[in-house]
Amino acid sequence: MLEKYKNFLSIEDEVKQSYLDYALSVIIGRAIPDIRDGLKPVHRRVVFAMHELKNTCNKKHLKSARVVGDVIGKYHPHGDSAVYDAIVRMSQAFSMRYVLIDGQGNFGSIDGDNAAAMRYTEVRLSRITSEFLYDLENDTVNWVDNYDGTEKIPEVLPSRIPNLLLNGTSGIAVGMATNVPPHNIKEVINACLAFIEDKNISIEQLMTYIKGPDFPTSGIIYGTAGIVDAYKTGKGSLNIRAKHIRKKNKLNGTEKLIFTEIPYQVNKARLIEKIVELVKTKKISGIKELRDESDKDGLRVVVEINRYESSKFILNNILAHTQMEVIYSVNMVAVEKGKPKTFNLKEIIEAFINQRQEVLKRRTLYKLKQITKQKQIIEGLIIASSNIDSVIEIIKSASSFKDAKTKLQNVKWKKLKLFNTYFIDSSLLTEFQLKAIMDLRLYRLTSLESKLVLDDYKTTLKKITKFKKILSSFDYFMDWIRKELIEISYKYGDKRKTKITAIQKKISTVDIINEEQIVVTVSKTGFAKIQKNSVYQTQKRGGRGKLITITEKDEDVIEHLLFASNHDTILLFSDKGKVYWLNLYDIQNISRYARGRHLGKLLSLDVNEKITAILAINDEIQKTNNYIFFATALGKVKRTHIKRFNRQRNCGIIALILERGDSLICAAITYGQDNLIMLLDSNGKSIFFKQSEVRTMGRKAMGVLGMRLFENNKVISLIVINNNKDSHIYYILTVSENGYVKRRKIEAFHLMNRGGHCIIAKCYNNRYGNLVSAIKVKDTDEIILITNRGKLIRTTVKEISCRSRIAQGLTFIRVNNDKFISFTNNRKVYSYKENKTKDKVLKNEQKI
Repeated sequence: MLEKYKNFLSIEDEVKQSYLDYALSVIIGRAIPDIRDGLKPVHRRVVFAMHELKNTCNKKHLKSARVVGDVIGKYHPHGDSAVYDAIVRMSQAFSMRYVLIDGQGNFGSIDGDNAAAMRYTEVRLSRITSEFLYDLENDTVNWVDNYDGTEKIPEVLPSRIPNLLLNGTSGIAVGMATNVPPHNIKEVINACLAFIEDKNISIEQLMTYIKGPDFPTSGIIYGTAGIVDAYKTGKGSLNIRAKHIRKKNKLNGTEKLIFTEIPYQVNKARLIEKIVELVKTKKISGIKELRDESDKDGLRVVVEINRYESSKFILNNILAHTQMEVIYSVNMVAVEKGKPKTFNLKEIIEAFINQRQEVLKRRTLYKLKQITKQKQIIEGLIIASSNIDSVIEIIKSASSFKDAKTKLQNVKWKKLKLFNTYFIDSSLLTEFQLKAIMDLRLYRLTSLESKLVLDDYKTTLKKITKFKKILSSFDYFMDWIRKELIEISYKYGDKRKTKITAIQKKISTVDIINEEQIVVTVSKTGFAKIQKNSVYQTQKRGGRGKLITITEKDEDVIEHLLFASNHDTILLFSDKGKVYWLNLYDIQNISRYARGRHLGKLLSLDVNEKITAILAINDEIQKTNNYIFFATALGKVKRTHIKRFNRQRNCGIIALILERGDSLICAAITYGQDNLIMLLDSNGKSIFFKQSEVRTMGRKAMGVLGMRLFENNKVISLIVINNNKDSHIYYILTVSENGYVKRRKIEAFHLMNRGGHCIIAKCYNNRYGNLVSAIKVKDTDEIILITNRGKLIRTTVKEISCRSRIAQGLTFIRVNNDKFISFTNNRKVYSYKENKTKDKVLKNEQKI
């Protein structure tokens, strides 16, 4: 029963085989170019059809419909739209680095406009395309049948230019894709010449000639790492950015951005529409007007910016949210010997040179064969001229044409010596010679014609010698290829369009966030939030404060408050001696009544781990020779270089090792070596010593004793003082838990040795409560205070009079049942609209 089914195939095997056949057909026959001429089948057939129509650069244009008809009727069994779309792209200067078709009419635009119908446009081959067809008639390539077997078409064109690199290509096949960028012809040919000189040349050496891709729409490539990857592995990513110019109106101070080049394959009209959409949705603000001023002289998109707005900030947003900056993925896949493969730069150049060697060899052999045949014919004419009487006699005695040929063929002619060196072995005549003798005209027997025949023979012998030399000498053979490449470079070479910069400028999140001063708060239970500095208005001393959070539900309180920029990164130190990193823009900017976002969602905190200190840092602080100074609750101190904390980890790293029962309380940044350190405890005592008394330690060191404590006191504040600058313009401001503050000069405190006995910083009693915080301030500063019920008051330092070290404090806030828990200084910040000289003063103060 089963025997009749034994010759049947399973459907699974049939589907597999059919799918593989289809995939291979798409890869080789449609989507992936041949590495030798860099053309896909449709482009090759278009070029060949126009060549057959003699539609070359020195002839008049033909209707596109005429070319399309020939292509689909003879060579390409697909629709006319596919062929015409290929012709349109080959004629677009913004798509091809070197256009292959000279179009006349509307062939689309960079705005995405469609080309006119094929019946309206006209085409002819461009000048450079003639290099694809050079020596096509000299048997340089194999010929195959067309789709119906009625015509012969070249398997590949004998291109004299490395088109795969020059114009690049892109295509999507089954299971693979290709995306080869275009390059500059001079650079590519120089690399080919270098490869001819040394076949063992490295890719790095080739890259000294080929700097990188050269796109027809210009633009700027940022970073060379992607270029190196693409050339070494065949795959890489390029960061391409539009070229822009900034112009400022000196009269009103407004700025405008002018884009003169855009990335490759980007639609300009859609790009402008995207910017308009971003302005409407308020993702980009500050743009006054957007105009497209592009004309026949080139591309020009103008973005006018409102007064007092930052052009750099708006530019970064445009680059980040639009295709003014794109990632171009390089995937250099091509077909070689019927198989697709990913090639690196050297392999593509090597394949082109090998193809040129094969073409030159076949061309030389073909011409040698033709010239040898010509030599035999000339020799036959010379024999006939030398023995003209005998030839005439034989022909006259013959009964027919065939009889004459037979008689002439049977005659053994004498050897002839010509030019003293060349001999004609004329014992027997060949078929070609017999035909030439029979076709000989009488006027060829004149002395002038005889001389011309001899000259022709001499020239023929020289050509034969030349061709044999090309075939026998490899150096001469390669020198011929070298001369052809130099000729091509001289004819078509031009300047590079795309600029390449070694530094890769990535648009980070910080670049698209407008910088502004903010207040960072962290609660006891780990909720963090940021708010604009302007939310908190300045109040008079003794006010009731402003509510900044709702805390009655879970008895949560604000423990840390920091004044910083939203571009800064904060270091969060925990009571267990670990440090965490957090970008301020990752924290929610929400209502002052909301709790914020829990740090457990942003950081990998351990169970029961609390944040006890926060520091704001930026790139300038990290690059300079700065230190982080630590203080623990039991009076231990440590100094560690800030570079030790560059290794960011989400789970945090160890900042210092703690003894049992101790915890990290304070951390501060010290600038340079000439600093003074002040520690204060909860009982109002302090110690003042030089930073140099604490040597620099590693991250995992325990530290040394900084302050000797009594009873159950704990360190509550760490203050860093610059010995040269701070002692004259800065004051120490202390605050008690019941809302009393006191300000006194730094000179009121005298230096002591580290670990010594403490002096009184504040007169302590039950009315004032424990000392909860102390900071360094100056007259122009503002301070922000927070209570355990979430109230905040902001006032100027000038509101607080300066008193002696042991004097009583002043009422800072009427607390009722509230307890003061935290406060910080808020240096005055000027907006962008104000005088820039004030900004410079502010920056100098922040550096101090």
